[in-house]
Formats: sequence, C-alpha cells, structure tokens
Amino acid sequence: MSLRDFLERFRPAGTPGASATGVPVDRRAERAAELEPALAQLMDVQEETARIRATADAAAASVRRDAAREAAALVAAAREQAPGVRRQVAESCLRKARQEAEAIRAAGDRTASVVRRRARERMPGLVDRAVTDALRRARGAGEGEAP
Repeated sequence: MSLRDFLERFRPAGTPGASATGVPVDRRAERAAELEPALAQLMDVQEETARIRATADAAAASVRRDAAREAAALVAAAREQAPGVRRQVAESCLRKARQEAEAIRAAGDRTASVVRRRARERMPGLVDRAVTDALRRARGAGEGEAP
C-alpha cells in the first residue's frame, strides 16, 4: 500500500456537517478527467517520436548503403590503379638502380684510368730494370756464373 492510498482513507468523502443527498465523489474519475488531455498529448508526442525515429533509422540505413557502395567503388578503383602504381614505383626503383650502377661504373672507370696511367708511368722504369737484370744474368751465365 502506498502512502497516497493510506492518506486517501482519511480524506472526507463529502462536506462536513449534516448529511446531504447527492452522489458520492468519484475521485478516480476526476483524476482521469484531469489527466486525460495531458496523457493524450503525451501519446501524440510518443507517436511523433516513433515516426521521427523510424525516419532517422531509414535515413541511417540509406547512408550506410551509400557509404558501402562508395567504399566498394573506392576499393575497385584502387585495385584497378594498383598495377599502374606498382609499375611507376618499379620504374622509379629501376631508374635509381641504373643511376647507382652508372655511378659505380664511372668510379670503376676512374680507378682503372688511374691504374693505366700509373702503369704507363712506371712501365719504362720497370722495362729498364728487367732488361738490365736480364743482361746481367745473361753475362753472368756466359761467364760460368750461376744465375
């Protein structure tokens, strides 16, 4: 039993004093009559809320479908462009590798050029030493000396 029901027992059923003829007061009917317009308005608001929610759900579903289609189109476009992008990246890598190979080849050519120049510079002296050594050995061998 709620406090309201408990207190309702102590409320007078009629006006104090001598008994009068009349219809007893129907408090429930009074409350229902008083609350009915407000509850009717609340029902209208609840129905409008349900309509708004249904509209929003439909709009959200449409947005999700559109987003899914757009995502699928983006993925398809990316897959279509992937070979071209890979080819561009490969060409760029190949170009860099060729440049590096050319730089290494050029460095090798410079080193070989330095070696050839040194060989040309040293060759006459080495030939003279070799000829001198060969002549000395030849003279020594002709005189009976061991080489």
